[in-house]
Amino acid sequence: MHRATLSVLAEELASHGYVVALLDHAHESFGTDFPRRSGSGTRTLTCAACDRVEQAPDDAGEKKVLARAARNRAADISFVVDELTGGTPHATGPRPRDYAPLIDTRRIGAAGHSLGGNAAAVAAGTDRRIRAAADLDGTFFAPVPRAGTGRPLLLLGTEDGHTPRAEDTTWLRQWHRQRGWKRWLTVTGTGHLSFTDLPVLGARLGVTDPTAPLSGERSRRITTGYVTAFFDHHLRTLPRPLLDAPTPTNPEVTFHRP
Repeated sequence: MHRATLSVLAEELASHGYVVALLDHAHESFGTDFPRRSGSGTRTLTCAACDRVEQAPDDAGEKKVLARAARNRAADISFVVDELTGGTPHATGPRPRDYAPLIDTRRIGAAGHSLGGNAAAVAAGTDRRIRAAADLDGTFFAPVPRAGTGRPLLLLGTEDGHTPRAEDTTWLRQWHRQRGWKRWLTVTGTGHLSFTDLPVLGARLGVTDPTAPLSGERSRRITTGYVTAFFDHHLRTLPRPLLDAPTPTNPEVTFHRP
């Protein structure tokens, strides 16, 4: 999906003082624009990886492609951190280095939805600068490298797909490998896309998903509230009791400690 589908989360984090970079992964999302070297216009890349997944011969082959994509995306995250904290200036457009004075390199986190969540967690294991990672309903096709299992990890997902008894066993496997701070939360009434902007946009249009009845407003509040609290606690060392236990104001959220 396009990076714009996480605008609500990005805006919330920015409103709390974070510098936020949204990533499109070349050939892995729809409508990724790059400026042409000639300086005239842009070229738009399509999702070649989507075709690669569909062409996989079986389920094992599909998972192998997705694992490779998660690791590639983790490398993309590191590349963007490089560019924003002192990359090579470009001849045209905003220079990544211009943002370097705004960024505290000791307080960098990564969050992502679906495969992006897997990539964020992998990045915490391959890049020492990524101090904390949040996975929003993303299967762990690629396990987190051992170096990252001591980093704080937030798992926030659907009740149907990501409880300890769910068909997707990758969360349970990763949970037991994690040696550092960790939280495993599921949200009643959500679907896979509930942690993106789509429920918020759908509510504005009067469209709801009968399989994910939680309102767009509640989806927004829960996603932004818990992810922001997570980064506040681990990147800014602020106390955030929201992460400690269930709260009456968020009855949809279940804490799992398998």
